[in-house]
Amino acid sequence: MIISAIIPGVPIGEVFGDGPEALSTALRLVILITVLSLAPGILILMTCFTRIVVVLAFVRMGLATQQMPPNQVLIGLALFLTFFIMSPVVSEMNEEALTPFLEGEMDQEEAFEAAASPMKEFMADHTREKDLALFLNYAEAEAPETIDDIPLSALVPAFAISELQTAFQIGFLIFVPFLVIDMIVASVLMSMGMMMLPPVMISLPFKVLLFVLVDGWHLVVESLLISF
Repeated sequence: MIISAIIPGVPIGEVFGDGPEALSTALRLVILITVLSLAPGILILMTCFTRIVVVLAFVRMGLATQQMPPNQVLIGLALFLTFFIMSPVVSEMNEEALTPFLEGEMDQEEAFEAAASPMKEFMADHTREKDLALFLNYAEAEAPETIDDIPLSALVPAFAISELQTAFQIGFLIFVPFLVIDMIVASVLMSMGMMMLPPVMISLPFKVLLFVLVDGWHLVVESLLISF
């Protein structure tokens, strides 16, 4: 039965139709819109984006350059590094799930399971056991025998806090050299009696010079790539 209601000149019946094929197309549209709405959460919590953007933020804090580089630059760099690091996982998901689903070789449930498997492997490789056990014990879930048995509801938050822990460890190592420069500059100013002169104003050029001389951005990005 074709619904006679019309939305901006388009009959609903022509969109959804009467057969299962048309309904399947409508469901695919709904699923696509749902995935797009959840894309920011998926990008932040299920990829390496969190670790990268936190480490880059620590670099800017250590340099004490205020808003330089701007947030847009840091987030853009983090996004492209994320795409670069996650490209093997995305390619595997495309080969094992998306392409067979579009060709009609598997249904939606099988495609979801096939797509979740590479992502689970990536997240499990970078998730601490104690963080995963925290959520599994809280949910009173049975110990998983394989990675595919781990529920996403437990794996995603465990992966997120593991990434934050790793990012803060890297950030601490980045922060220490800048802290040493601040302490040296503050001690020199105190010994010269210049207590009213802000040490940050004097130490900033030296920190930027040190960062440039050691090719800091190259070292930071290299460390991030190696960590994955």
